Amino acid sequence: MGKYLFNKLLEVSKFFVLLPVLFGIISAIILFLVSTVDMLYMISQVLGALRDLSYPASLHVDIVTEIIGAVDMYLLAIVLLIFSFGLYELFISDVDDDPRIKLPAILSINSLDELKDKLAKVIVMVLVVSFFQRVLDIKYQGALEMMYFALSISALSIGVYLLHKDSKFKKVNKSKKEKIESKIRQQPLHRKEEV
Repeated sequence: MGKYLFNKLLEVSKFFVLLPVLFGIISAIILFLVSTVDMLYMISQVLGALRDLSYPASLHVDIVTEIIGAVDMYLLAIVLLIFSFGLYELFISDVDDDPRIKLPAILSINSLDELKDKLAKVIVMVLVVSFFQRVLDIKYQGALEMMYFALSISALSIGVYLLHKDSKFKKVNKSKKEKIESKIRQQPLHRKEEV
């Protein structure tokens, strides 16, 4: 009786995962809305500058900074969505099983490793975008700072390349594995007839 109750408690405890799922989706919606408001504000600034024919020198940098900031927030919202859908699929219910619901492939999560990989890729992109947003505000005072800037961009580029290469490698291995499994399934079983 005690073992049954404990097992039942463990089974029911999975529904606590609904809390981060729910708050992750709400947070993603808030980030989407805030980013959209930021973009609308930036568009109104540009339209106002064009209407008044007063084009301040800092407007270019302000526009690019606003756009990069909005993209950064959109990417963070996507991270929260992937996290929320992944937790829901792993712990609560497999959304892919319902034929009436069509989810993008990025939101289809089958394992914790797959969730971790998808989150890592989007988080790296968030960091890249954040980095470039910060770079716009830096005032370079010498050749050494410019070299640091070049090295940091090179490091980011190598990281993104390796992340992409790893993704391609996994896809190739997965398709090779699927082909081999398909061939094995198609081959008839040969049994030795006993004489």
